[in-house]
Amino acid sequence: MTERHGASKRCIPTNKNALPCVKNVMRYLSEISFKKVVLGQHTQSRGQEELSYIKSVTGKLPALVGFELLSYSPNINYLDTDEECMKEVSDNYGTLRNAWEWADKKGLITFTWHWFSPLGGRSKSFFSKFTDFDSVKASEQGTEEYNAMLSDIDCMAGLLRPFCDAQIPILWRPFHEGEGDWFWWSAGGKENLKKLWRILYDRMTYHHKLNNLIWVWNSPAADGYPGDDTVDIISRDMYPPAHEHTSRKESYDELIKITDTPKIALIGETGTLPSPEKIVAEGAGWASFMTWSHEWCMSEKYTDNAALKAIYDSEYSVAKDNLPKLY
Repeated sequence: MTERHGASKRCIPTNKNALPCVKNVMRYLSEISFKKVVLGQHTQSRGQEELSYIKSVTGKLPALVGFELLSYSPNINYLDTDEECMKEVSDNYGTLRNAWEWADKKGLITFTWHWFSPLGGRSKSFFSKFTDFDSVKASEQGTEEYNAMLSDIDCMAGLLRPFCDAQIPILWRPFHEGEGDWFWWSAGGKENLKKLWRILYDRMTYHHKLNNLIWVWNSPAADGYPGDDTVDIISRDMYPPAHEHTSRKESYDELIKITDTPKIALIGETGTLPSPEKIVAEGAGWASFMTWSHEWCMSEKYTDNAALKAIYDSEYSVAKDNLPKLY
């Protein structure tokens, strides 16, 4: 069993200076894999309507809460945008305060950053179709693109620094969905994304010494994987058909093939909730999943209330009330 789980390897952070809280979280996620699943929910706005909805239906809260950092991007083009973009940005203002409040409750935190293009672009310029930002040049030291990207990284590092100082662990999931080309960071190809990942990892780990970050790679594409030495946890996003509460075992088996050494595996985003019972019974080692925000969580189009309550009541689920204190 130990060999199958690879627990002794999976819970070792890539950052040799990782804080004890990082080691605690990784050890816990490694130990529960194949046995239980940590319930997660993304919240995109200050209102966090998703958490209120889940509490009203189940009487419980997720153990892991996701927070969006898009409005903290330094290069939002307020002069050339549209109503949809500005609503998303304005609704997201202040979500770091929500994260601090969740940390006070000792819940697990993950950050997603829909990073607006560091240079140029309009509207939702984290999408490659809204910017001509050259991510290949951004991986070349000394270019205007490289300097702009580094400036954004330094800005974000400053926002994350207080969490490190307070020894609050963060599941950090940058450059997500790297298997596609719809975001600027992956539009330059998978080899280039590897370079961008390592620039980000080195800058935040060695220059800014953010030793509270747990680095979560988010793509099932083996040819884009940056290497075991810079990745703590592997994950992928998936949006299966509505009401299809399965284990996603095939997706798990595909994902774990991208690493040379065992890694903790998560579902970074999902629409329809998976079944904790099936995950355990079918040997899918997902340590956690995070349902996406708004309609994915609160609309019976994707998950009816009976299924939501059953998942939160499952003996194989870890909700906030049965999450141990990890920091």
